[in-house]
Amino acid sequence: MEERSAELIAQLRSNAVDAFDQLIEQYGDRLYWHIRRMVVQHEEAEDVLQETFVRAYVSISNFRGDTESSLISWLYKIATNLAINALRRHKKWAFSPLDSVRGDLLATFEHEVEPSADEIVVRLQKAILALPTKQRLVFNMRYYDELSFEEISQVTGQSVSTLKTNYHYAVKKIREQVRVIEIDC
Repeated sequence: MEERSAELIAQLRSNAVDAFDQLIEQYGDRLYWHIRRMVVQHEEAEDVLQETFVRAYVSISNFRGDTESSLISWLYKIATNLAINALRRHKKWAFSPLDSVRGDLLATFEHEVEPSADEIVVRLQKAILALPTKQRLVFNMRYYDELSFEEISQVTGQSVSTLKTNYHYAVKKIREQVRVIEIDC
């Protein structure tokens, strides 16, 4: 796998078009869901994903790594920054701190959720969307994307200890929120 990743990186640096297609095929779904969990709306996630790959392709010469771990961390960093920028771009959220848009994200999520969605999954997503932005980001990257704290640190620029603290508080809040929802039912 590591050899294949190094070959893909070399092909990308030489501007091989099929390498770009391979990059999208290899990381597209993973990045899409990472972005989608942040911006919630499908169309917005698609736009951010497309911009992520365009930015990666245009700036591949600035990429300093040569392993799959460094490549995926670099792609996550681009996707995360673009997703945060997309959240900030919304007109009604333009002058609000990111953490204050949670209600709008929850409303969007409730509108987009399928009627057949598993109730437990919906509860979990609502609890995650209620988290402050930093905790939500760390939780999603650790829980769903299964990134190590070291990889998340490369993406976010935060220390591993800060990330572990944010993750711990996120898990605690999610558990509390899910319990509250269970008691209400």
